[in-house]
Amino acid sequence: MPDSATHQPPEFEAALEALRAASPRAELRISEIPAPGSLAPFAVALSADVAPTRHGDDSDLGTGRFVLLYDPDEPEAWGGRFRVVCFAQAPLETDIGLDPFLADVAWSWLVDALDARGARYIAASGTATKILSTGFGELARQGDGAQIEVRASWTPLDAAVGPHVEGWGELLCMLAGLPPRSEGVTALPRRRTDRG
Repeated sequence: MPDSATHQPPEFEAALEALRAASPRAELRISEIPAPGSLAPFAVALSADVAPTRHGDDSDLGTGRFVLLYDPDEPEAWGGRFRVVCFAQAPLETDIGLDPFLADVAWSWLVDALDARGARYIAASGTATKILSTGFGELARQGDGAQIEVRASWTPLDAAVGPHVEGWGELLCMLAGLPPRSEGVTALPRRRTDRG
């Protein structure tokens, strides 16, 4: 974020207020972290971990980042003055990681979570990645493991970014296997294999 001596546009100030007033799920531990300085003239970033975990360390259940960018010059690729860039990741049971539809489901959870909260946006893009791993040598005792990661970006249509933060938080909780707060959505099972 620019230093405090830099004047922030009123629209970005309004977005900061909306971001800080968001009501994410109680299972999340969210804090503001330094935002990347090279992506836009103005930015704010959040870090989140799914509880229980000691804050400041990545959670064993799930972790994520949310960055709100603002450029008054409206970059053509964004289609607006704001852009959200985020990721959410969580460990999985290996058999769940093998599900061929897992990536499609994870992406639909993000879209559903944003839509359920009334987040207004355009130009959504991203990836949902399944990571399967097997330990060898000194790591063989860890066995097999799996992880799901969603990286996404979209353009909020206005400074009312609270629903965007809440939707991202809902996605993170759902990836971690917590029951959804949106009706009609099924969560992943919470059981995790201890790899350590």
